Amino acid sequence: MNNYKITNKRSKRDYFLNEDQMINFFNKNKVKNYNILNLTEKQIIKRTKILDTIAIVCFFAATVLSTILIIEYNY
Repeated sequence: MNNYKITNKRSKRDYFLNEDQMINFFNKNKVKNYNILNLTEKQIIKRTKILDTIAIVCFFAATVLSTILIIEYNY
């Protein structure tokens, strides 16, 4: 179930709704007066960025450690 943030373009009022509530909301209101933001998708993107950062840090840490081990082994 997706969560949405719906902002009125004129009054800047925010509504936080799930899918069912959003359908009922737009049965009464016009879609063109509102900005719709999928919060579930934004949360997934945020988690993905965090995991990518962790993977990059781990890769560099492994590279540094392997370099240190190679230098110690050979010299």
